[in-house]
Amino acid sequence: KGTLLPYRSVGTESSTRKHKMSWRFALQGLVASTYVIHSLAFSPAMKGWHTHTASQSFLSVHSKKNKSRGSGLRQSSSSGISEECLFTPEGFGFSSPMNRILNSSPIAGSGYYRASATQEVMEVMNEISQRETKTPDVALVFNDDDGSLVGIFTERDFINFSSRRSALANTEEESASFLLKPVSEFCTPASDIIAVSYESTASQAIAAMQQSEVRHLVVADAVSKEFSLLKDSTVEGVVSMQDVMFQVQQDERLSLTSLRKKYPGLKSPIDQMREQMKSDANALARDPETSKNDIIKYGAAAAFLASCGVFLSQSGWLHDNAQIAMIAIFIAGYVGIIFEEVFELNKAGIALLMSTGLWVTYADFYQSSGVASEGVLEQLKEQLAEVSDICFFLLAASAIVEVVDAHQGFKIVTNSITTKSKKTLFWTIGFITFFLSAILNNLTVTIVMVSLLRKIIENDEDRRLFGAMVVIAANAGGVWTPIGDVTTTMLWINHNLSTVPTVTELFIPSLVCLVGSLFFLEKQVEEDNSLAESNIGEPSDLAARGSLVFASGILSLLAVPVFSELTGLPPYLAMLTGLGVIWGLTDAIHLGEDEEATESLKVPAALSKLDTAGILFFLGILMSIGVLDKSGLLKDLAVFLNENLPSQDIIATVIGLASALIDNVPLVAATMGMYDLTEFGTDDKLWQLIALCAGTGGSILVIGSASGVALMGLEKVDFLWYTKKASIGAAVGYFAGIGAYLAQNAILNGGLLDNVLPPAMAMVESAQAMTGLFM
Repeated sequence: KGTLLPYRSVGTESSTRKHKMSWRFALQGLVASTYVIHSLAFSPAMKGWHTHTASQSFLSVHSKKNKSRGSGLRQSSSSGISEECLFTPEGFGFSSPMNRILNSSPIAGSGYYRASATQEVMEVMNEISQRETKTPDVALVFNDDDGSLVGIFTERDFINFSSRRSALANTEEESASFLLKPVSEFCTPASDIIAVSYESTASQAIAAMQQSEVRHLVVADAVSKEFSLLKDSTVEGVVSMQDVMFQVQQDERLSLTSLRKKYPGLKSPIDQMREQMKSDANALARDPETSKNDIIKYGAAAAFLASCGVFLSQSGWLHDNAQIAMIAIFIAGYVGIIFEEVFELNKAGIALLMSTGLWVTYADFYQSSGVASEGVLEQLKEQLAEVSDICFFLLAASAIVEVVDAHQGFKIVTNSITTKSKKTLFWTIGFITFFLSAILNNLTVTIVMVSLLRKIIENDEDRRLFGAMVVIAANAGGVWTPIGDVTTTMLWINHNLSTVPTVTELFIPSLVCLVGSLFFLEKQVEEDNSLAESNIGEPSDLAARGSLVFASGILSLLAVPVFSELTGLPPYLAMLTGLGVIWGLTDAIHLGEDEEATESLKVPAALSKLDTAGILFFLGILMSIGVLDKSGLLKDLAVFLNENLPSQDIIATVIGLASALIDNVPLVAATMGMYDLTEFGTDDKLWQLIALCAGTGGSILVIGSASGVALMGLEKVDFLWYTKKASIGAAVGYFAGIGAYLAQNAILNGGLLDNVLPPAMAMVESAQAMTGLFM
């Protein structure tokens, strides 16, 4: 029921992204405000306790066991009611902080009755069941000796008490003795209390109450990310759903009154809101920072329109300098991709425009009379066929992983983590990530492992360090199998690499890269007792159908190279076959079940969650690189590198270092066009080194890989923090992996001293230079 008109979403979208809502919905929200407040504050779903029978009441509404439903409180709060609304300014309404709501509550005693642990149940119940409006309806129970919080006692706990008395008391004497028992025996323990901090907003509090099915929240100076009290938390009070919604309604009424006074000539609340939105937009446009961004945007738009004009005019300059124009288009597109946040343009759109511009220039102006020839059209079809292989492969693989995750298949991984040592956990998470990314894509593994870390590690700094380690491990693990990393997949699909040599010859270098980085980063991990207090909980059994889907999904991914080797058909067809198997399996598993309940567990729901923009980005980039290859520009670059760099080993190393700054997808795609398969055959040393360097080199900087960018978004890791804390460790692993590959290759092919020492010395010098750069 929409009580407000949110224009900023929280959680799933950027906090600054505006949402256009229908004005009819806004008006309905205004009219329904009182009804919604009543329904939220007094409905059975919120009160919870009176909708259950006494025999069901042993599960306290304040217990964290309720958090197993849905996706957890943290997600709920981020996807619940927006923290901003057009009716109320920041800090009011649904964005009101808890300290404001607590201080304005009419309930005496900070919203709760203070009970001692030895007080009798009936005495406490008598205190919280008074009919006066200013009397608390909840008690906090404190230890008589040290004053520490024991728990919370509400009507639900009294029903729990009554149920136990009915079940255990066989005589009137036994029943009477129950009334004299201390309240501490029946209250919800402090460890299970749902709490919010002073800074938490009304929308977060409402979401927490809805998800946990509680009517009261304890307000403390500090709480965990799972809405639990910490050992050193100081309790400030208790707020109820009524307190929160009363404050929200009061603020919204005041805001509507102020709008009415501000625009007396407008009778409709919708017209008043429209006018206020115009006023806010004008105020934002006058901001100096907004003006600077507008200049950049308008400049980019003007440049784009000017470019379109040059193309449409069939400029003679374009015919004479088509190669220069193509290079300029590629550089401009790449700048737009790197600075997409500044221009506020999605990189997928930029990549598609870049691709179109390059192909138009090549087809109509590069050694052309102005119209695409049959040869160019044939080249376009060939390139699209090659790129489609990769796009369909990624689409099917991502969908399979989504379905496995929807059935909680990754619980098999989380159940295996039981250590309470941070350093042991550091290595455990590293190796789990390493091997998982070999069979899943490293971006998905990064997201899964960072989500797991949120449950285990409370300290933000520690979690960021573990997250940086996950990025390094995921990128290293994706190198040594054809399906682990998109760059290795590209080389494999293009027949630059084959399955068995990739696994056998890149496994040890990838492992050395991981171990070298972990050994360096482990020095920053400090042991403490934080893991013993984490919220991961005890391992729980995975449902049989979840295990079946997990096993089927993993087997489908592992069977791709086998299918391709046996049939000779392209890998994307094998991956699509695996998706078809998973699709049929999940449909069969949920056959006859409630459609609404199982909709999110099926393949169509998984497909709707996929990063379609990311796949289109790959399409645009690979089509752009393809036209540069067809025009001969990449061949010219290869000749330049060969003439100016001493060996292919150094070239591959430079490409890996470049991937720390530039997306490794276009880098590898460019390299595939620079060197011919007829000269450097399948599984040549050059291709294996490029796969190793491009995959692991992206870990040196946080912007160098999709995994690093995901970490930036998930844990708010910034560029400078990662550079200071993780870049040196990643570089150590990078050069160690290259050294291990060169040594292994020399041992297998003979000439250890002749083939390894010169490149190894060059690697040492490069590593020393880089260490000096980051120190």
